[in-house]
Amino acid sequence: MTGSEEPPAFRLAYVPGVTPDKWVRIWKERLPGVPLSLTQVTAAEAGGSLLRGDADAGLVRLPVDRTALSAIPLYTETTVVVVPKDHVVTAADEVTVEDLADEIVLHPLDDVLGWERPPGRPALERPATTADAVELVAAGIGVLLVPLSLARLHHRKDLTYRTVTDAPESSVALSWPEDAHTDRVEDFIGIVRGRTVNSTRGRQAAPAKGERTETASARRKPAAGKQAGGDRRGAGGSTRSGARGGSKGGTRTGGKGGGPKGGRRGKPRRG
Repeated sequence: MTGSEEPPAFRLAYVPGVTPDKWVRIWKERLPGVPLSLTQVTAAEAGGSLLRGDADAGLVRLPVDRTALSAIPLYTETTVVVVPKDHVVTAADEVTVEDLADEIVLHPLDDVLGWERPPGRPALERPATTADAVELVAAGIGVLLVPLSLARLHHRKDLTYRTVTDAPESSVALSWPEDAHTDRVEDFIGIVRGRTVNSTRGRQAAPAKGERTETASARRKPAAGKQAGGDRRGAGGSTRSGARGGSKGGTRTGGKGGGPKGGRRGKPRRG
């Protein structure tokens, strides 16, 4: 790569409802020379996009195929019911699934809550998308249960929402192909996990070869000092004493100042 060429961009996919702005901003601050490109994909398409190599990592909704993808759960969203502003459920701050038993509950084909069977009464047809379902709610056709972020994403002035305390929830995770855990992926993992720029975790956790050698050498120095016996003779200026701060080293190994009193260690203890 010549000096005029830019490094490859880090490609991040994300699903509707996820807002990666904060992490993207931190990436630009820490890695200004590495472009970051964003691509929105549907929740159903996210796993396939990663496996095809269309993105290096993705902010996706769980579950994912853990036989081929790695994932770090980030947070779990509250589930809400989207209703017209004059709906009866707006009289309470929270509702339960049982409170919706008599409602037509819309179940879009891109649902991310993973219902075995949604509560309430089913509509005659399933809307194709969450956006379509929101339009039906506004038309008075039924109500819709979604993660809070999707309710906010599809906000309308004539609709509102309430928390459903016992509904399934949706979790968001950072995911990437298991066989493509690159340095750039590790950089982004550090960002979403809140590591500081000077953190030694992640791909920086393993010190360089020279650093390991230096550490091992430093650990061997005290042993070498004992074998030489310099401190025990009250030399005061031995390598070990000097490394620990001069006279303090002498105090530890041979008495204050390291002079003739250092020989006290050789005297038998009094009974």
